[in-house]
Amino acid sequence: MLLPFSASSGFGVDKPSGRACLNLLDDDRCGIHDSLREKGWPGCTVFECFGAGQQVSQITYAGVSWRDQDNLPEMAAVLSVMRQLHEMLVHLLEVERRSPDEDSRAASAEIEQLTAADPDTLLQLDIDVLHDRVGRLLADAGARVRRRWPDAGDLSRRDLAGRRLEGDHRGWTLRASVLIRADLRDADLDEADLLGCDLRDADVRGCDLSGALFLTQPQVNAATGDGTTKLPPGLMRPGHWPT
Repeated sequence: MLLPFSASSGFGVDKPSGRACLNLLDDDRCGIHDSLREKGWPGCTVFECFGAGQQVSQITYAGVSWRDQDNLPEMAAVLSVMRQLHEMLVHLLEVERRSPDEDSRAASAEIEQLTAADPDTLLQLDIDVLHDRVGRLLADAGARVRRRWPDAGDLSRRDLAGRRLEGDHRGWTLRASVLIRADLRDADLDEADLLGCDLRDADVRGCDLSGALFLTQPQVNAATGDGTTKLPPGLMRPGHWPT
């Protein structure tokens, strides 16, 4: 209901925010959940809200259904903010696990507190300023982890769509790079920084992503892997990947 989406992004049809998805059933389940990709809705299998949807519906709005809300635009805007907060927390949790520091802990505690705030507080938040601050913390943490790879390359923000990237890329920086339909078969990306990397339809069969930095479930869902792809702890192998 709240999220807008487009057919060009793999959602079957164009839908504005505030209009129910045509596959939404009366019991709030999806009518084609078991056959999304086959029916032209792969975008649904890639999307991840990092728990923001549950937080907004159960905590921010105290369990009141969207069906009973009189201000759906506000609820949609709150969800947008909450999703970014939850994604930042996911990355800061990885910093705590791999290269903890006090500034990152302070930011994580601050964001945790914000996730419990009321709608007005969330909508007044300057999310861009917070996003930039967390981005710098993640960059610093990534540099600390990757310092044992002094000769690693930097392909940040590069258009690598369709390119073949094979072999040893341990410790490389691929932040915000475009790897749509890139060929990463059998590449070693241990401790490579993949923050914000576009991996749509990237071929990661046989790729070692087990130690990659800041890799998220949506990125994994968007890529094409198989049973030989190694993933970091906590990330699930997508159901559409062959075993």
